[in-house]
Amino acid sequence: MKRRLLALALLAAPMLACGSSTPEAENPETSATETTTTTNPTPTATPEAAPTATPTAAPAAAKEPSPEELKKAKAAQELAADRTKWEAEAKAEDTRFTPEIHAEAKKLADAKHASLDAALKVVLAGKHRVAKNAERDKYRHPQETLKFFGLTPKQTVLEYGPGEGWWTEILAPTLATQGKLLVTTTDPKGPADARSTFYGQRLVRFLDRAPELYSKVDRIVIDGKSPKFGLENKVDLVIVMRSLHGLHRDKLLPGFLAEVFKALKPGGVLGVEQHRAKADADPDKSAEQGYLPEAFVIKQAEAAGFKLEGKSEVNANAKDTKDYPEGVWTLPPTLELGDKDKDKYLAIGESDRMTLKFVKPKK
Repeated sequence: MKRRLLALALLAAPMLACGSSTPEAENPETSATETTTTTNPTPTATPEAAPTATPTAAPAAAKEPSPEELKKAKAAQELAADRTKWEAEAKAEDTRFTPEIHAEAKKLADAKHASLDAALKVVLAGKHRVAKNAERDKYRHPQETLKFFGLTPKQTVLEYGPGEGWWTEILAPTLATQGKLLVTTTDPKGPADARSTFYGQRLVRFLDRAPELYSKVDRIVIDGKSPKFGLENKVDLVIVMRSLHGLHRDKLLPGFLAEVFKALKPGGVLGVEQHRAKADADPDKSAEQGYLPEAFVIKQAEAAGFKLEGKSEVNANAKDTKDYPEGVWTLPPTLELGDKDKDKYLAIGESDRMTLKFVKPKK
């Protein structure tokens, strides 16, 4: 019997040596069982009783990002690229603004103009303008558009959504001496990862570059999700250029138009330039592509209390087929597709746009 027990013990020893190094005695149930077996006067030692290796758990599979996470990651990547591009362009503009250009800008801002035509004659030719902006005059028709809206150098004007300052660099010197320019901006001190913060910072840098031109411009910080101006019967003209599609897409258009109506003096003007969709387009769908039907815009403005005073085709473009892979941003100046079919889209030019003049009734 002793020989048999000794043989069985020798057989079990190698198997114990090959067992898991993980201490199993931490399991109280296992510990109790082993104690009972050890104190049994006639143990039956078998190879099956030896500890076995604990299987190593397979590493957990990487969790697939959700659609929302993918969307955020893409947005962050695009924002970083836009910031990098903007920094390079801003530095180039800072360098371009020589003392001579600053001196000319001051002269422009100090001048008193007898009429809009007189003001725009010198302002549009000013060296303060970004070169790529001046190149777009053939598409945007600033003189004809502002004359249609009834702008004069003595008015108080609110520019909604100035973007990179295309209209601001025209309006500010025109109004600097006898009138007043107000521009909306998102908070430049907002979260660093918010695109709205980037837009606010971009405008600050633009305005601060030439204080002789822009120091008199009032900046109205707004919440892009609920624009409020804090103005009532103080403004002669509000211009909203190529922005209504975004307001409709974000379900803000009725509230926005009500805020504009409140800000305008009786008899004041809302000037609208907007990418024009096909007449039978669904506004909800076309807004995603940057366009809105003209009749829809008129209906929305009239619902807010405005009266349509006139239409202009100065910004019309019959070549715009309004059916592009990346919506209106396929066309210049954005050219979202890069070099793909670039010549084709350059030949079309900028979008077909409605230009509308609404009036707030005097009573």
